[in-house]
Amino acid sequence: MAERLSAEARRQALTGIPGWVEVGGREAIGKTFVFKDFNEAFGFMTRAALVAEKMDHHPEWRNVYKTVEVVLATHDAGGVTALDIELAKTMNAIAKLTPG
Repeated sequence: MAERLSAEARRQALTGIPGWVEVGGREAIGKTFVFKDFNEAFGFMTRAALVAEKMDHHPEWRNVYKTVEVVLATHDAGGVTALDIELAKTMNAIAKLTPG
């Protein structure tokens, strides 16, 4: 099982992942991605889903038209772990590659 990050380690990690913030009311991180249209948002989700499946670490997310809201936490660890940080960085990289 992945080890939960301390509050300080979590805050430190977030400084290196633009746009990601701590989620209020729980130990998780989140970001809202906005794309040009639904096609780009869905393409981002598809690419991110393939990576998440390989990591065996799946996001909580919601898509409405061109907006994708993502929340990451490792449920087994009861909070944010290195897996969440890694997936957040990967999602940012995927979003940069998405046309728009």
